[in-house]
Amino acid sequence: MTEQAVRHGTPTAGGRPDGGCFFVGRDRELRRLRTDLESAGLGTLAGRPAPHSRVLLVAGRPGSGRTTLAEAFVREVAGRYPDGVLRARLTDPGGMPVPTERTARDLLTALGAGGAPPGADPDDLTAVLRSELARRRVLLFCDDVAAAEQLGELVPENRDCLVVAVASGPLTGVPDIRPCAMGGIDRAAAVELLRSRVGTSPRLTVDPRRAESLAEACGDLPAALRMVGGWLAARPKLSVSDATAQLLGTPDGHPDTGGTSGTRTPDFLARAFHLVAGSLPAPAGRLLRFLAVAPAGFVDAQHASALTGCSPETAEETLHRLHALGLLHHAAPGCWTVPGCLDPLLRAELDARERPAEVMLARARMLERTVRRLHACRAVTEPPGSPARTKLAGMPRPLRFDSAREARDWLELRRPSLLAAARLAVAEGAGELDTLLRRLVHALGRCFAAHRTPEEAAPEVYRLQELALQVAERRALEPDRAAALLALADMDAAAGRLAAAGDRYRRALDAARACRDGVAATVIPERLGDTHGRLGDWARAADWYGRALSLRESAGDPHEVARLHGLVADAQARNGDTGEALRTWRAAAALHRRLRDPAGRGRALGEVGRLQQRRGRPDEALRSCREALAEARRARDPLLQAELRMCLADVCDAAGDPVAAARHRSAGEELRDLTER
Repeated sequence: MTEQAVRHGTPTAGGRPDGGCFFVGRDRELRRLRTDLESAGLGTLAGRPAPHSRVLLVAGRPGSGRTTLAEAFVREVAGRYPDGVLRARLTDPGGMPVPTERTARDLLTALGAGGAPPGADPDDLTAVLRSELARRRVLLFCDDVAAAEQLGELVPENRDCLVVAVASGPLTGVPDIRPCAMGGIDRAAAVELLRSRVGTSPRLTVDPRRAESLAEACGDLPAALRMVGGWLAARPKLSVSDATAQLLGTPDGHPDTGGTSGTRTPDFLARAFHLVAGSLPAPAGRLLRFLAVAPAGFVDAQHASALTGCSPETAEETLHRLHALGLLHHAAPGCWTVPGCLDPLLRAELDARERPAEVMLARARMLERTVRRLHACRAVTEPPGSPARTKLAGMPRPLRFDSAREARDWLELRRPSLLAAARLAVAEGAGELDTLLRRLVHALGRCFAAHRTPEEAAPEVYRLQELALQVAERRALEPDRAAALLALADMDAAAGRLAAAGDRYRRALDAARACRDGVAATVIPERLGDTHGRLGDWARAADWYGRALSLRESAGDPHEVARLHGLVADAQARNGDTGEALRTWRAAAALHRRLRDPAGRGRALGEVGRLQQRRGRPDEALRSCREALAEARRARDPLLQAELRMCLADVCDAAGDPVAAARHRSAGEELRDLTER
């Protein structure tokens, strides 16, 4: 298995979070992690080895380089786990814990494992995930763990697996966890990290004491050192002393916490951020602030261009500049992510310096651009010369795709951020973005359907329909509500969640009636009949099929009326009401005759014969089955003929004619063999 990734905030397929990241100063912590991996647990020493994998925890403040350290360790030991490395980020940008259902679903997708239907209960999903991990040897890397319970749901019950977790503090309650606490790096390593960022300039080399003062002012935090080092590199004439003075004179943006002395420990990360961000030109600073709006912290030139209204070329140049300053991580060619430690600072800046109306407008522009890109992503899968491909050719070049493969790669890379965009628009749009959200959900669903198999697309489509339902209910859009409920009910029914499906079908029917959606109101009663039939409640199934039949009769659709007669009759027979079932099958046979459908009439008459046999009327059953066989011959349907021959054999047996029964049975088996060849 190749290395897999499930990054809700950083949708990259394996590798380091930032290809240009300079890793230094963590030898002691790496040795600690190696020792913890090799040492036996207390249970093993006592002869009671734990039934689950070991958990190694890297704990530290945001900006301390905790994820970089964990990534370095994961790369070092990944070769011991032949089934690959799985990654999951368990906290969304904005600080909200990722629901277990999302994490488990995405981990199963990364494993290429099935068995968990869309909309499955979180407990069922984690059970399927544990089952998959129990027979594999994988390394599970969980970044930004918010709580012990969140991690405990994912720990494999397999000693051959390993979990590496990253969190701000201890995760008490997780069994067999080995914590590795970390703060700033040692001073020599901090100076070395600054030198790596400043480049060939001798400023740090000629005056090591002042370089140490600058590192101290950064709190020896790798994230702060990278930002300040990048900022200093962009100012070749600025001395280290002046740089230190400017950094120390920069407020960190947080009020004093007070105390008896009126002082507090400075927030080194916030101070470095405000120094670097405050030095940016106004357009670049504004773009940086608006990156807090980027779904899942993921951004490319098209996203950034839409957020601030600048050109894609200007946006890409600015993103490269922000990356050079340590304000962004590189995720993939042309794509960047906001470091998790900077996300709250960006959000605070956005709230303080931008009006809510401007933020809402930026969201709208970004969603509009995303919808257009999704249309192009789907259109490239259409045949050449189709209306969709013609429309695609007229789109601006940066929005188009040259091939279906390119479009699929684009969709898969951005899948977490696209789904996050939809979730955020629902949660934070408060109705203002609902029209755009409806278009986004529709476009996303069509894209997944175009680039994936129905089974692959089902989980995302289910999530999107749930979001569409939230919007429809918020805006009292009954047609949209009916459509979303019907789609969710169909997927619930396919997954075997029949009680939930029945409830949603009934709610969908109410919504369809309220908006006078005749098509949905006609379809749903039959689905309710199917659901009650699968539940074994044939009386209600017959009732709902009967309602569907009445609606089809009102619509004047004789072929559907004939088909529904069969469904009603079958439900009546299964409910033990053979008299009503006989009358309904005869009505179906008469309608098929008027429609000149010999195959349909043959099936209906065959069912009449079966019921007559059950009621102890063998002579009538023989006549009905012979007439049915004649209709099947007229239709030239060998499978139906074989079925009716077997039915005649059963009737002849019941009538005391074993010779005729054997003849019909032999003929039926011969016809069946011919059709199977």
